[in-house]
Amino acid sequence: MLSQTLTDLMQGSGVALEPHNLMWSFFGVLMGNLIGVLPGMGALSAISMLLPLTYTLHPVPAILMLAGIFYGSQYGGAIGAILLNLPCHPPHAVTCLDGYPMTRMGKGGTALGIAMMASFFAASFGILVMIFLSRPLVAIAFKFGPAELFSIMLLGLLAGGTLAKGSALKGMAMTALGLLIGIVGTDVNSGTMRFTFGFIELSDKVELVALALGLFGVADFLCNVNRMQMVGSGMKLRLKDMRPSKAEMKQAFLPMVRGTLVGTLFGAMPGTGPTITTFIAYALEKKISRTPGRFGNGALEGVAAPEAASHSKTQVDFIPTMSLGIPGDAVMALILGALLIQGIQPGPQLITEHADIFWGLIASFWIGNVLLVMLNVPMIGIWVKLLQVPYRFMFPSALFFIAVGVYSTNNALFEIGETLVFGVLGALLIALRFSVAPILLGYVLGPLMEENFRRTMLLSRGDLSVFLQRPISATFIAAGALLILAQVFFALRASRRRRHNLDVARMQRSET
Repeated sequence: MLSQTLTDLMQGSGVALEPHNLMWSFFGVLMGNLIGVLPGMGALSAISMLLPLTYTLHPVPAILMLAGIFYGSQYGGAIGAILLNLPCHPPHAVTCLDGYPMTRMGKGGTALGIAMMASFFAASFGILVMIFLSRPLVAIAFKFGPAELFSIMLLGLLAGGTLAKGSALKGMAMTALGLLIGIVGTDVNSGTMRFTFGFIELSDKVELVALALGLFGVADFLCNVNRMQMVGSGMKLRLKDMRPSKAEMKQAFLPMVRGTLVGTLFGAMPGTGPTITTFIAYALEKKISRTPGRFGNGALEGVAAPEAASHSKTQVDFIPTMSLGIPGDAVMALILGALLIQGIQPGPQLITEHADIFWGLIASFWIGNVLLVMLNVPMIGIWVKLLQVPYRFMFPSALFFIAVGVYSTNNALFEIGETLVFGVLGALLIALRFSVAPILLGYVLGPLMEENFRRTMLLSRGDLSVFLQRPISATFIAAGALLILAQVFFALRASRRRRHNLDVARMQRSET
C-alpha cells in the first residue's frame, strides 16, 4: 500500500513538474499572493475573476492554477493583517490581534517570518494527511451530524467570548452582538426578512468582507487618524530581521503544531469555514497559556497558531471536496464547479479514474508552497516598505483599496456604506475598551448554528435530549459547561482577591 502511494506520488510529481503545468501553478500562486494582499480581494474574488480561463485549459493545469490561487491568497492575506491591521481575507482577522501589535513594536518582520514558517509547516502536514489519511478522515467526518456540528460550534462560540482582552462578560456581549448581526437577512425556512429595517439590500445578509474590513481596518484608521508617525517607524528593513531567533521559534513551535492539528480536524468536516478554525485555534492557545494577558499585545503564539490552522485546513479542505464531492466552503464550491465544468465528477472513484489530476494536484501543493516562500522572501522588503509611507497618504490609499475590495465582491455601493457603519461602530467599541474580534466569530457561527439546530430538531422531532444522547455531541456540551464554570470560578477568585487587597490597604492606612 505504502509503495503504491509513493509510486503514485512520484508520477504526480512528474505531472506537476511538466513545464506547462508548472507555469500555470506559478501563475496561480503569484496572482493569489498579489490579490490576497488587497483588502477584500481574497481567494473567492481571485478565483471568480480567473475561472473563465479554465474553460480553454486542459483539466490538470486548470485545477493546479485554481489551487495555487487558493493557498497563494492565504499567504497574501497574512501580510495585510500583520502590517496594516487589514484582514484582507476574513480568517486573518484573528492574526490582526497579535500580528499588528508586533508591527507597532517594530517586530513586523518577525511576525511575517513566523507566519510564513507556520504556513509552510502546516501546509506540508496537510499534504501528508491528504496522501496517507484521506480515507480515515472522511470516515470520521461522516460521524459528525447536525447535532455534533451544533455542539462544536457552541463550544467555539463560548471560547470566542474569552478571546477578548479584559472582561469575559464584555467578550460574550460582543459575541451576542455578532449573533444578532448574523441573523440579519432572509430566513431560509420561512422566507421572512429579519431585522432588515426596510433595506432590501440587507435581505441577502450583511456582507462578511464589509464587516471584517469595517471592524478591523476602518475602525483602526479612525482611532489613529491624528497619528503623524509611520506605523512601523522603528522597524528595520534588513532581510535577516524576518528570521526569528531560536527562543522565538521555540515559543512558536508548539502553538504551530496545535494550530495545524485544529486545522486538519476542521478541514475534514464539510461545511466548516476557515474563519471558525482560526478563532478556535487562537482561543485554544489563550486558554492553555500561562500568561493569557500577553494575547492581543503582540504574542507570537497568536500569530503562529491561527496561521497554521488556516493553512492546514486549506490543504485538508480538498479531501471532502475531491473524495466526497462536498465542498467545505464557498471557495471549495468554486473549485468543485471548475471540476464539473471540465467533465470530472468528484467522488471516491476520482483517485482511480483521474489519477493524473489527483496526484498531480497533491504534488503541486508542495511545489506551490515552495514557490510562495521563494516569492515572499525577496518581496518582504517591499511589504515592509509600505510602513514607511506617511500616514496621511496611507490612510486615504488604504480606504480606497478597502472600498474597491468591498465593491468588487458583489458590485454593490450599499456594502461600502455597511463598511463605514461598522468602522464607526468598531471605533466606538474600541474606545470603550471592547474587543471587536468576538463579533466576527458570532456573525460566522450564528447562522451555521441555527441551521444545524433546526436540522437536529427536525430529525429528533423536537427532542432536545438528542444533544446529550450522542456521545460526540455530549462531549462538546460538557466541555462548554466546564468552560462556563471555569470563567465563573476565575471571576469569583479575582473578585475575592480584589476584596482582600482592599482590606489589606485599609488596614495599612488605619495603622498609619
